[in-house]
Amino acid sequence: MSIDLFRLLRADEIECRVQQVKKSRTGEYGFSLLLYKDARCDMNILDETVGATNWMRQHTRDNANCIVSIWDEEKNQWVGKEDVGTESNTEAAKGLASDSFKRACVNWGIGRELYSAPFIWITARDDEVFENQGKTRLKPNAKFRVKEIEYDESRKITRLVIVDSRGTTRFCTGSQEAPANKQQDRKIRYISENDVEWVVNACQIVCGMDTWQRGLRKATGYDNPNNIREEDFPEIKRRLEAAMMKAQTP
Repeated sequence: MSIDLFRLLRADEIECRVQQVKKSRTGEYGFSLLLYKDARCDMNILDETVGATNWMRQHTRDNANCIVSIWDEEKNQWVGKEDVGTESNTEAAKGLASDSFKRACVNWGIGRELYSAPFIWITARDDEVFENQGKTRLKPNAKFRVKEIEYDESRKITRLVIVDSRGTTRFCTGSQEAPANKQQDRKIRYISENDVEWVVNACQIVCGMDTWQRGLRKATGYDNPNNIREEDFPEIKRRLEAAMMKAQTP
């Protein structure tokens, strides 16, 4: 049995968690995100791949360690892989058992591709952060999810798109080219040259000629206006039009 025994995670199976919130050198607040999977995802993939009766989990050291075993028909025996977890900030015992289980599943290859994720830094909006006892925190209603994810033949992430609860793209990285594991008839459509020019002009009005690229990422989540997808453009245009009206108001 190898890591390729288990399929790669879908976008809807990946969760986003805030790692840290801080002020950048430019004075803007931002935060970094981590990608992770929950224990239900692991259980579903184990059931789907090897069958519900062909795997089992065992906990030792008061749930600190977990062994996930899979029945190997060729060897006619159970094959187990073990790892250790850490307690959660809420339910310590339950969190410890869940974490050790998830880590043991990574040993089997489930979700190991998430370790190839890029550093995810998102510039915060003013309505997403607040100060509490001298610390900057993200508001509870600021939620993010993985909208798209693609992998190469070595199971490494090649494209990642993260959106907020409004559906606005806040982080995007990856090539425009269609990956090998996607059907050719599902090609991505990007905005036209006229729309690209409009976005650049709008960012220059809002942020100035010298800092429009920084404003582009803050307003759209994209580093390059040529990478903006048609499906994201209506919301991006709405936000930029509102920002231009505000910038031009005396």
